[in-house]
Amino acid sequence: MFHINIFGSQGVLVNKVSISAPANSPNTDGIHIGYSDNIRITDSGIATGDDCVSMVDGCTNINITGVSCGPGHGISIGSLGKYSRDKDVSGITVMNSSFTNTDNGLRIKTLAPSSPSIASNITFAHIFINNARNPIIVDQHYCPNSSCPNQGESSVQIKGVKFIDIRGSSASPVAVNVQCSKSKPCQDIVFSGLNITYNGKPTTASCSNCDDQFQGDLQVPSNCSST
Repeated sequence: MFHINIFGSQGVLVNKVSISAPANSPNTDGIHIGYSDNIRITDSGIATGDDCVSMVDGCTNINITGVSCGPGHGISIGSLGKYSRDKDVSGITVMNSSFTNTDNGLRIKTLAPSSPSIASNITFAHIFINNARNPIIVDQHYCPNSSCPNQGESSVQIKGVKFIDIRGSSASPVAVNVQCSKSKPCQDIVFSGLNITYNGKPTTASCSNCDDQFQGDLQVPSNCSST
């Protein structure tokens, strides 16, 4: 399973590591973080069959910089909301990183129905995407297997998320897919400086139950269509 598991920890630096697993290997997260504060991951290469970096509940003040991800499922926050004891997530920053031939790029996922918690103050900035299937995805109806109840809505409040200077190419025409909870709509989701194409053509964005703001001119995609 996880190559590196950081749990219940403070003040950890992971620097210049290289992690490799086959693209089809299940549950081979590169670095998994939970219930931890002040964690830094810098200048590392991660190629796995699951998340390059995964962050679950109780993560605060996590800084990820200079990570090359791919193959794999990208960098993920979640899944959140599985247990009633779940703690909030806040202060997550992912910067100056790249994703090549990944299933996802930047992802936040919560279960539905779920226990209540908050995921806030999250920034993804200066990211290069090369052929990721879901460059930007917020999924508040995440179901890891066919046994999910598939009833109700997520009670995880996602708010204060910024996507800044995300550029490159998508493996699908929808580069931004933000599907939030009806009972806890996403708040203050900001997109700035997007430039993501699909086969050389502009991509689109799909959003539901989301307070989204596209700031600045000439973004690709330039706005969200409601679903």
